[in-house]
Amino acid sequence: MFAKAALLMVLLCAASAATAADLADRLRDDSELSQFYSLLESNAIANSTLSLRSCTIFVPTNEAFQRYKSKTAHVLYHITTAAYSQQNLPNTISSDMDGNPPLYITKNSNGDIFVNNARIIPSLTVETNSGGKRQVMHIIDEVLEPLTAKSGDSDPISNPDALKFLQQAEQLNLDNFNVRTYRNQVTLAKKESVFKSPGTHTFLLPVDEGFKLSARSSLVDAKVIDGHMIPNTVIFTAAAQHDDPKTSAAFEDLLKVTVSFFKQKNGKMYVKSNTIVGDSKHREGVVLAEIVKANIPVRNGVVHLIHRPLMIIDTTVTQFLQENSENGALRKFYEVIMDNGGAVLDDINNLSEVTILAPSNEAWNSSKINNLLADRKKLRQILNMHIIKDRLNVEKIRQKNANLIAQVPTVNNNTFLYFNVRGEGSDAVITVEGGGVNATVIQADVAQTNGYVHIIDHVLGVPYTTVLGKLESDPMMSDTYKMGEFSHFNDQLNNTQRLFTYFVPRDKGWQKTELDYPSAHKKLFMPDFSYHSKSILERHLAIADRVYTMKDLVQYSQESGSVILPTFRDSLKIRVEEENGRYVITWNHKKINVYRPDVECTNGIIHVIDYPILEEKDVVVSGGSYLTESTICITLANLIMITVAKLLN
Repeated sequence: MFAKAALLMVLLCAASAATAADLADRLRDDSELSQFYSLLESNAIANSTLSLRSCTIFVPTNEAFQRYKSKTAHVLYHITTAAYSQQNLPNTISSDMDGNPPLYITKNSNGDIFVNNARIIPSLTVETNSGGKRQVMHIIDEVLEPLTAKSGDSDPISNPDALKFLQQAEQLNLDNFNVRTYRNQVTLAKKESVFKSPGTHTFLLPVDEGFKLSARSSLVDAKVIDGHMIPNTVIFTAAAQHDDPKTSAAFEDLLKVTVSFFKQKNGKMYVKSNTIVGDSKHREGVVLAEIVKANIPVRNGVVHLIHRPLMIIDTTVTQFLQENSENGALRKFYEVIMDNGGAVLDDINNLSEVTILAPSNEAWNSSKINNLLADRKKLRQILNMHIIKDRLNVEKIRQKNANLIAQVPTVNNNTFLYFNVRGEGSDAVITVEGGGVNATVIQADVAQTNGYVHIIDHVLGVPYTTVLGKLESDPMMSDTYKMGEFSHFNDQLNNTQRLFTYFVPRDKGWQKTELDYPSAHKKLFMPDFSYHSKSILERHLAIADRVYTMKDLVQYSQESGSVILPTFRDSLKIRVEEENGRYVITWNHKKINVYRPDVECTNGIIHVIDYPILEEKDVVVSGGSYLTESTICITLANLIMITVAKLLN
């Protein structure tokens, strides 16, 4: 009996040992995890933990190590001596590294789980449990990087909070960034308590480079310091929900500042403050700052180093563009201005109030734009189309847009921009149309001392879409687009082998027909009456081997008294005149204003008009049906043929 018991004990121990080695075996056998395994093998503490204790181990892939820039990877920072499955990971975990610096667990809007800035790959998690020793291995897509002191430091820093980080930054590995200036202002304002707050927070610290303007540091007061902290929320950049405003510590009755993160297509990460409610010292508006070193974990949260302070509006629009001239969000826009001779920048600088619609770096990546860059005169006109002589923030645009799409003149002669705002608050989408291009504002209200900069996703005045694409995307033309979809009239408008001149009634124009012909208007937008709607739209579309601008039509009208344009079925006879800087079309003794002339597209041109080319006799309602004049003629002809056929029989 004793021998059997002894044998059983040996077998149990062997089984236990085999299970305990299971995670190590899996690591060793997985070629995609070999780099971390080699580090694990050389660390006695990590080996002991994996052999003897319950634990959770976060294992970066080999691909993650290839992206890792630091020379040293800290194995123990990837291990904690408690077992956590994905479902029960707490918000904060103590790592097994000296000083037990924390690991932070967060989720993004998609439900992805992150440990610090590394995403857990959910399908690769491994769990084992034997003899009360439970172990979990999570595979992650980034190497975890703790905050460490510079080598050779006589007084090593272990697991500092944000205040100790700020006070002893020169002793830490921060890629040669310094925060002395900001630290001095924190001391002067007696705001050290912000940085030693218990809990978990996000701290945004401007580096010394952001204080090149000599007077800027004096503007960092107690409220500005509060605006650089997001309390009770830890935000690492990979998990950050972009353009999701978070309440800063500077959020009270008389001052309200939010902070949010966003990422450019080139991978650069930015943070922005938005002073929603300002006071005499803190102006309303957005301030952008690039994150120059991200995701530095401290005992009470995470620190991001940023290239300039938030909340402080102390540069002109020109200075802002110059600040972004090297690697900033508007580098390409500035380059194009300077390549054109720099006169546009001088013009901007001479304006006491100015708003710039600045295309993002990515907006310039187009062959059409590259061809344009060599034409200095045309390029100057395009650049001027992005400049408004007014301080125009989103709230002011919204006010202008209360009853109609806002029309705003630019410094380019006789050129207007047309704004549209949909939605409220952070969900608002602002679009602007200029020269046939419909652009979306991807960053609004970047405030400067003499105006605003709005970053947009396309270069205005350089068409990039067909007539159909323009109809589909422009909120002012949605009714005409819907009518064309019912009858497949729109299908032809994508044809790049033809050239179209399309007189498009804006939505408000169709709304006017509802007052004039209420019963017929309803049927215009019913699929069952698509044939009749198509007949009306055909009258608005000229198809030729060229396009007709408004200036062309005015000139031909002056020469011949009128213009006859070839349409799909017949022709359109109109007269076009310029009255007080606006174009007016006369058709069948009826005057129709042109609301937006010369909207260029890649296969034609659109003129947005205030009313359809339509009159009362075109709209007949009888017996619940809608008939155009042409339809009536066809119907009468059919009746005559039927009558004749009966007589012959």
